[in-house]
Formats: sequence, structure tokens, C-alpha cells
Amino acid sequence: MKSFNIEALKKPFNITIDNIASDKSISHRCAMFSLLSDKPSYIKNFLTAEDTLNTLSIVEQLGAIIERDGSSVKITPPKELSEPKNVLDCGNSGTAMRLFCGFLSSLEGSFVLTGDKYLNIRPMNRVALPLRSIGAFIDGRENGNKAPLFIKGASLKSFSYESPVDSAQVKSAMILAALRANDISKYKENELTRDHTERMLAGMGAKIHTNDEGFIEIQPLSGPLKPLDITVPTDPSSAFFFATAAAVVPGSQVTIKNVTLNPTRIEAYKVLQRMGADVEFIQVENVYEPIGDIIIKHNKLEAVVVEENISWLIDELPALSIAMSQAKGTSVVKNAKELRVKESDRIKSVVNNLDLCGIKYNEFEDGYEVIGGTLRKAKIDSHGDHRIAMSFSIAGLLCGMDINDTDCILTSFPNFEDLLNELKK
Repeated sequence: MKSFNIEALKKPFNITIDNIASDKSISHRCAMFSLLSDKPSYIKNFLTAEDTLNTLSIVEQLGAIIERDGSSVKITPPKELSEPKNVLDCGNSGTAMRLFCGFLSSLEGSFVLTGDKYLNIRPMNRVALPLRSIGAFIDGRENGNKAPLFIKGASLKSFSYESPVDSAQVKSAMILAALRANDISKYKENELTRDHTERMLAGMGAKIHTNDEGFIEIQPLSGPLKPLDITVPTDPSSAFFFATAAAVVPGSQVTIKNVTLNPTRIEAYKVLQRMGADVEFIQVENVYEPIGDIIIKHNKLEAVVVEENISWLIDELPALSIAMSQAKGTSVVKNAKELRVKESDRIKSVVNNLDLCGIKYNEFEDGYEVIGGTLRKAKIDSHGDHRIAMSFSIAGLLCGMDINDTDCILTSFPNFEDLLNELKK
């Protein structure tokens, strides 16, 4: 089991980073959505991390031909998707498992989805139950709530579904199922979540739009979609660790290049702005996604209340908690119960580790308070959660830190440690 020993920085940094990990959400979808075409898809800057490579492997097991040259990938779909001979391993990725539930539920054949020890204890009923309600056959441990999951392809009914949880994974699973349903389907969420699925499928020619009542309307496919020809942008969630570093290390600045500026993905940067950090967005292009650069400069931070657009920054909240620990006053996170069912119980993981670092807190069922103070070096348990490991690595830049179980970082950000070391030069 790998661990990090982080030493406190001795001086501020001013760095431009153009090799932060590619966007994980978009990379997963590129691999999966390529199967909806009958022509080869070309994907540049595909994230070559464990989670996304597992998704690529699943696509290959379903019959696609994969040709890789570094981070450039050509995916040639089969004439017909084939029933795999082996179990489909999603690794640590809830995105892959939940989206494949929707994708596979209407295909002819039988499929088994599994993952690592952390993924196999995460709840899957949030996708299994609505999919079953339209005719899908999904079973597994705890009546299909825990993986390994068994899926047998079935004919799916159209639906009008208002989701009780604001989750891009649930939304995407239902949209993928709707593409092969027997009529037009409608999906509604209370709060707009990441919309990569809608943007990408529309760009490929799918008939999908949001009506005046706020429902996403999805027409069943009448034929193959156009292939993808896309360069995956930098992942703003991964980049946010270094944005946080610049915000909390006095005198520091970072410029992050070629990042998606999709409004559903940069909310955490807007929170840093509200706290007092100097944040600038520079849009360069807008094809599948708005893309550009973000510049973050240190400034004195003030406490903040975070209770809206939670689904837009659910992955960044652990790193934001580090910024909150350095802000003047008491910061509050509300309406974030979704944190309880991520790669770890991130509410407990955050507050317990902040406590080890000498930061006072109050824990709630749906969030926490962080009282600004002085971080101290501690031994941190990542609980196998890459975002906890990386967040407290950033905290270590101020005070030093020992972090156990950092192998999980490879699931999303293989060069994180290298970039962290760049800050010390």
C-alpha cells in the first residue's frame, strides 16, 4: 500500500499547468457513447487512468476494436454488440457501473458488472429501481443494491420520471436506457446536474432537448449516431486541487490550461471567488464543451456558506474543506448528503481528518461546519478515496502531512504526485 509524506512548502509558487489529468466524466462517456455509432470515433487526450481504462476494456469486451497511441484512442464499434465472455470490471468507478446499467439494460444478452472492494459496497438502487420500473432486469447482492450486478437485456418502456436525487449518474443511466425505449421518454431533476451526457449525445445527433416544463425529452434512436471526434479537456475537478493550493499558500498563483468551463463543472471555483480568492476565467473555444484557462491567485479567505448547486461541486467539496480551514470564520456545507455515498463517506472522512489536523468542526447528516484555524501535520487515512487523499496532500503544503493508502489516486489522476512535486521547485 502506497503512502505520501508531504513536506510543507518553503516558498510560494507561480506555475502554469497544461498536463493535469483529462476529464474523467467525459472520457468515460466517450468510450461508452462510441458504441452508439456505426463508424470509428477518434478521441484525443483520453484519460489513461485506471477507472477510464477499465471502461475502455469493457467497451472492447462488448465487441469494439480499440487502437491506442498514448492518450489518442480510435474506437471502431462492432456491427452488433456481443455478449461478453467474462465479468465486466468497473474498478473503482461508480460512473461506469451506473451508466453501464442503463446502457446494457436493453441489449440482448447477459452481463455481470463488478468493481473493487470500495465500489461493491456503494448503493446501486438509485439506478436499479427506476430502470426496473421500465422493464429492466437487474439483480445483485441486497436485491440489486450492491454489486456484483447481473443484467439481462430486456425490452424497455418509455417513461416520465422525476428523480428524487440530483445525480448526473442516474440521469445518464436513464437517458441511455431511453435511447432504446419504445417511445419518447422524459426525465426531470430538481437541480441541473452535470450535463455532459446531454451535450455529447446531442452533438452526435441524438434527439434530446429540455422542454418548457423542465423535462429532458429523449427520442428513441432511429439509427446509428454520428461518431465522436473530440479532444477531451482538462478535468476541472482534478485541477481544483491545485486551484486550492494557490488559494491557501500565501503569494501563490496557478494558471490551468485547456479546462472545460461548463457551468456545471466550475462551481467550486466560483465558491473560491466568493471566499476572496482571485479567480479569472478565459474562454478559448466552444464546440462540444466551452474550453479555456483558469487563473487562481492567493488572497485572504473569508468563511462561506455552501448550500446551492451542490451537485455541481460534490467532487470538489473535500478540497474546498481545506480552503475553509484557512478562512476567517465558520464555513458551512449543507444539502450535501450525497457525500455519504461517494468512494467513502466523505462527510466523515473530511471532518475526522480535519480533526486530526487540529481544525474544529461540527458534523451534520447532510454536511458540516469548518471553523477556520491553523492546520497541523497528522497521519491521514484516505479510506481508499482518491479525493480525500489528494485534498489532504494539498493541506500538507502548509504544514506537512503523512497520508496512507494513496494507490487510489491512480484511478483518476496518475500524475498528481509529479505535479505536486513541481510546486516545490
